Amino acid sequence: MKFPASVLASVFLFVAETTAALYLSSTYRSAGDRIWQSLTLLFSLMPCALVQLTLLFVHRDFSRDRPLVLLLHLLQLGPLFRCFEVFCIYCQSNHNEEPYVSITKKRQMPKDGLSEEIEKEVGQAEGKLFTHRSAFSRASVIQAFLGSAPQLTLQLYISVLQQTATIGRCFIMALSLLSIVYGALRCNILAIKIKYDEYEVKVKVLAYVCIFLWRSFEIATRVIVLVLFTSVLKIWVVIVILVNFFSFFLYPWILFWCSGSPFPENIEKALSRVGTTIVLCFLTLLYAGINMFCWSAVQLKIDNPDLISKSQNWYGLLIYYMMRFLENAVLLLLWYFFKTDIYVYVCAPLLILQLLIGYCTAILFMLVFYQFFHPCKKLFSSSVSESIRSCLRCVCWACMRQKSTESVEKAETYLKSSTEQDATPSTSKISPEPTEMWSAIDLHSA
Repeated sequence: MKFPASVLASVFLFVAETTAALYLSSTYRSAGDRIWQSLTLLFSLMPCALVQLTLLFVHRDFSRDRPLVLLLHLLQLGPLFRCFEVFCIYCQSNHNEEPYVSITKKRQMPKDGLSEEIEKEVGQAEGKLFTHRSAFSRASVIQAFLGSAPQLTLQLYISVLQQTATIGRCFIMALSLLSIVYGALRCNILAIKIKYDEYEVKVKVLAYVCIFLWRSFEIATRVIVLVLFTSVLKIWVVIVILVNFFSFFLYPWILFWCSGSPFPENIEKALSRVGTTIVLCFLTLLYAGINMFCWSAVQLKIDNPDLISKSQNWYGLLIYYMMRFLENAVLLLLWYFFKTDIYVYVCAPLLILQLLIGYCTAILFMLVFYQFFHPCKKLFSSSVSESIRSCLRCVCWACMRQKSTESVEKAETYLKSSTEQDATPSTSKISPEPTEMWSAIDLHSA
């Protein structure tokens, strides 16, 4: 049985970030910065409440008589209690025999074109640990993109305006960035396991490292770009955020309405139609929050029973990163033209170049992950290198076709002009040249 390291990491980040946010808000209160104090508390306590609801929803505690658990969650101590429960189950599983086990069937990754199906016994303790890991994975994603991402953006914005970075602010920014990257990593692993549920997925250490570097560069550059743009154009950043948010929030609903599928009723049996709608709206809210800062790695599909599309959409991935790169470049150019005196000691062109290179580095690590370290790369219909080669072939073919078209048009124009010149009749000499006329006049006068 695996050690529940992911649960321990989620609880550590949750407790550390919440504690740091409470301490930082107290320093803002001492300094008289009521606005910064309120926003810091908001971005800390709101995801805390959502994390408690997520843990209760996954474990289905609303329909069970567990008043002590509900009280602990109301006191925001639910993750600590869940972590203690996880380690109790893990420690007792090595000493107690499982009276009841269930059989699961998983396929191995294809080797030499063959894929074997393996049966595995899963005891009650392992099933409970799986539920806990799943709950904490979802809680980490919620904590990351509905709490840590706004918190990091806020604290970096305050540091830019005040041109100082205190120890407490640097500590909470580091924790927030680590929490966002960890949440994005869990989102990647969760998406892989849902898409390839029938296979036994084993993620190697190098895959984790590659995802960590990919997400670190992507999220850090995105947050810095948003903060720089906000510091000079405060009104316009609201429009940018709203356009991004509503585009990703409404996109799954538009696809659902266009498909003509019936309203999903099998998300949770205990939920009514109104409760199902609330859950779906919350999922699309989380989906939009993730895509605001990075690629979600999950394509939300409301008419699917799993709510996730299991097809690998390479074109969607390509379009997302192209549009995001262009958006970051435009925001940086606007910041460059409207920057204020607080950036007098900053080399703006060098900073823009570094941020764009950083985003390209994130894309490079993403391509390396999908090409070499993806645990299910053998199931891809086409690899990243093949997709890039096909795109390059299409671009080269289009360029060659355009050049050949231009050369044919030039040849036709040249032939047409030469034909017109040949068709024009040549005129013979009717009047003498001026020199001949003057010589004839001279001879007559002589």
